[in-house]
Amino acid sequence: MGLVSRFCAVVLTVIALLTAATGVQSQTQAADRGSDNGDTSALTELPEPLTQDAVREMVARMSDDQVRAMLLDRLDAVADAETEGDPSRPGFFSRLNTLWVAFYSNPLDAIAKLPTLVQKQGQTIAIFFSDFGGAGGVFKLLGLTAIALAIGFGVEYLAERLTKRWQRSIPHSDTATLSESLNFLFRRFMREIFGLIIFYITVRAVGKALLDAQQASFAAPFATYLVWWPRLAAAVSRLVLAPAKPALRLVSLDDRWAVYLHRNLVGLILLCGFTIFVVGFNLNFGYPLAETRLGFWLDTAVYIYIIIIAWTARDGLIELMRGSDPDRSEFDELVSRNYPYYVVAVAAVMWVLVTTLTGLGQTAALQKGAHYTTMFWLILAPPLDMLVRGLVRHLVPPMIGEGAIAEKAYRATKRSYIRIGRVLIAGIVILLIANAWDMHVADFTSQRQGVGARLVEFLITLAIGYIVFEVVSLWINRKLAKEQTSSGPVSEDSAGGEGGGAGGSRLATVLPLLRLCAQVAIVVIFALLAVGALGVDITPLLAGAGILGLAIGFGAQKLVTDIVSGIFFLIDDAFRVGEYVDVGGTMGTVEKISIRSMQLRHHRGNVHTIPYGSIEKVTNFSRDWVIMKLMFTVPFDTDPNKVKKIFKKIGAEMMQDDLYKDDFLEPFKSQGVLQFDDVGIVMRGKFMAKPGTQFTIRKEIYNRVREEFAENGIEFARREVRVAIPGLDHDDTMSDTEKQAVAAAASGVVQAQIEEQDAKK
Repeated sequence: MGLVSRFCAVVLTVIALLTAATGVQSQTQAADRGSDNGDTSALTELPEPLTQDAVREMVARMSDDQVRAMLLDRLDAVADAETEGDPSRPGFFSRLNTLWVAFYSNPLDAIAKLPTLVQKQGQTIAIFFSDFGGAGGVFKLLGLTAIALAIGFGVEYLAERLTKRWQRSIPHSDTATLSESLNFLFRRFMREIFGLIIFYITVRAVGKALLDAQQASFAAPFATYLVWWPRLAAAVSRLVLAPAKPALRLVSLDDRWAVYLHRNLVGLILLCGFTIFVVGFNLNFGYPLAETRLGFWLDTAVYIYIIIIAWTARDGLIELMRGSDPDRSEFDELVSRNYPYYVVAVAAVMWVLVTTLTGLGQTAALQKGAHYTTMFWLILAPPLDMLVRGLVRHLVPPMIGEGAIAEKAYRATKRSYIRIGRVLIAGIVILLIANAWDMHVADFTSQRQGVGARLVEFLITLAIGYIVFEVVSLWINRKLAKEQTSSGPVSEDSAGGEGGGAGGSRLATVLPLLRLCAQVAIVVIFALLAVGALGVDITPLLAGAGILGLAIGFGAQKLVTDIVSGIFFLIDDAFRVGEYVDVGGTMGTVEKISIRSMQLRHHRGNVHTIPYGSIEKVTNFSRDWVIMKLMFTVPFDTDPNKVKKIFKKIGAEMMQDDLYKDDFLEPFKSQGVLQFDDVGIVMRGKFMAKPGTQFTIRKEIYNRVREEFAENGIEFARREVRVAIPGLDHDDTMSDTEKQAVAAAASGVVQAQIEEQDAKK
């Protein structure tokens, strides 16, 4: 298989939860195929002369594994010859057939040798007893091993007693914070690690003193794989799952599944350690695993155990992956629900991959444990994503301001941090897996040849571009959220339903455009770089883009005019989002600003889209301050000084009112008599306020003026029509007919006056 095809197959495979299990496959594959590699090359050479008797004699000397290896070699040679002879055939089906034969022949061979497994394992144990001088020698070996382990446990216990002060008291379950829980669990973990290190050093030193080299070859793997490894796994599991301390548990998991996962993860490590120990035991005492294929069965047992754990604890794993973050996305929920099935699929595919590679004889990477490293990081990738979400939840900067805008910005910030973390984790996992299979990015980038090198460079370019895109968007969004929440949106109540509210800051207006331009620039630049990494010449693309730009410039002069005009309007700071403006008779609040136009929303709900190029004049009603003048008409017999005092009183009272005092820049006061009209005296008052508050203040002033006028016996002037009719001095003596005639005449005069006034208007 080629380098790229092996890498792609590896990424889709599944893993065992143990990096240290590297030694399993190293010793297993070496035993299964070690001796065959040397002999097959010699035996596959056909005898000369090639006669039927010579062929039968050669086959009789070969083992089953050697015959299978020679058959695969000959089939590959025939397939290659057919492909070379017929260029139109890519050889896909022949390669597929080779993979299929390699896959099924490996387990069939293991099943065929299964009846001899117990017998030959018994022979291995007999050799073990013989080499150590019979039962007495074996009991002596076991006794010395037990003494070394007991001394190690004793020294470890003393070390833990001396370091007891490291462990602080358990925090109260009801009031424990995350930092307190993490501090307690980490200190306990460090105590356990320190004790395990002391145990390992002590057992190693005592073993060297009590055991000779032959005895140490048995005792050292036994203590390492069957004692030290499971205890180390238990310490790590107690740190993460805290099965006995549910109040301090760092993950979202109930007691049942925490205990189950803790127990079975330790059991999985114990199985891996037992596998390594047994494989090494058989190799040391004369029976290679190729005779019984014990390595195949032990390796299969690891994958089966992983599948059993994932399937049984699927509810707990879903709960674990879901976490406690209330701002989970649909993608997070999808990953959480399917994580147990993902682990099962990974274990199954990994078994298929290892079985096929073993059948093909490509065991170099497997002997170094590349498949175990791959499955470890593939299974750990989703929990690492969950860890990123947890860290973001607790470490992301606090929400700026309050309200819907602040909450939306806070959630967007969290998702940006999570996406950046996911890209970094994916990159690290891919690099670790590639390194396990002896594929290094430095080699790809230095050679810069082949599809694999270009594909890697393409993916790296896209990843860097995405991170830059998210970082720039995150910085601009945080600045924008700070600007928006500091000023706050102007509600209809504060604007009195008339528009004209105070606008946002200049940054709040410009940042959305800056964000859009930056995002487009990043996408275009890194897209071109990524295409160039694939070997495509981007010079014609750049030339075409330049020609397209010139065509747009000449063919869409109005568009260019709109864009250029908008740039200068923004430079002049003529308007901002949220301000109430008048653009050539069209009034409204600036709701949205794009590259070529602006949108105004009238206070009645209408939305007007106005290109910048068509704007000749902008009148801004919301910049810095606003003066509002109010006029009141009172009868001619009203004292103007009395009205002036009332206005002054109202202005003083509102300056002391907590609801309005912060909105005033100058208090409400009288400007005296403005004019006399046909109805009465027109009195005028004015005040200066912050933009957007003037209408609310105006309503309150109207209410207070009406109340003060009523208390002081001042009425508002009304429009009246007085008709003087001669002869009405003796109206008591008039008949009903005469009174009706007079009323009709008066009504006609009033109607004539109204029509005259309407005509003047």
